[in-house]
Amino acid sequence: MQFSELIARAGSAHRTVPDHVTAVLREAILKGILPGGQALPQDRLAAEFGVSRIPVREALRRLEAEGLVTIRPHRGAVVTPLEADEVQEIADIRISLESLALRLAMTGLTESRIEKAARALERLDRAADDLSGELNRDFHAALYAPCGRPRLLEMIADLHRKFDRYMCFLVTDLRYGRRSQAEHRRLLQAWRSGETDLALEELTRHIQAAGQRLVRRLREINPAGPGNR
Repeated sequence: MQFSELIARAGSAHRTVPDHVTAVLREAILKGILPGGQALPQDRLAAEFGVSRIPVREALRRLEAEGLVTIRPHRGAVVTPLEADEVQEIADIRISLESLALRLAMTGLTESRIEKAARALERLDRAADDLSGELNRDFHAALYAPCGRPRLLEMIADLHRKFDRYMCFLVTDLRYGRRSQAEHRRLLQAWRSGETDLALEELTRHIQAAGQRLVRRLREINPAGPGNR
């Protein structure tokens, strides 16, 4: 799909123009339509969206906060490249924080919370090629919600947003969807059964497997790239 096609398909369902521009650019980056290193000149983007530079500038700032765009002083914005070192660092931090959240959540299990996680997994089953975004985050969030630590959950949510782009690459380039769902099911089963140690083992394996496959693939396609050595 071309970037212009994505803009035309997106329509105007968002509340504001900056919301619309941000959503389209985010999707284009996550799907690889705008690859790492791609320049994002404000004038050209404004013309393609049919808007002024102001909402484009706001969108680029939002995407910079999400780690998807790098704004270089006096040189403009570019799509942030995919880097193996960043993948490994995020995966390592995710294991630590999500293991803590899951351990704490085990003491707050209720039938309604278990069913909420199961429903999230069912939605993922119906869209197993879309493990890179909201549905995947919903499943993990349902597991951790009973921990009752809002700041911890906020940190985890931020890491998931940063990892989304890599997960999109993993699913589309490495056809990882089915394996990831099998890992999700094992994790859910251990969690709902109250088997803390097993649930933590499944969670660690799940995050490690994704990180290792991504690191390996990124170093294969760009061995000399920043963070890929």
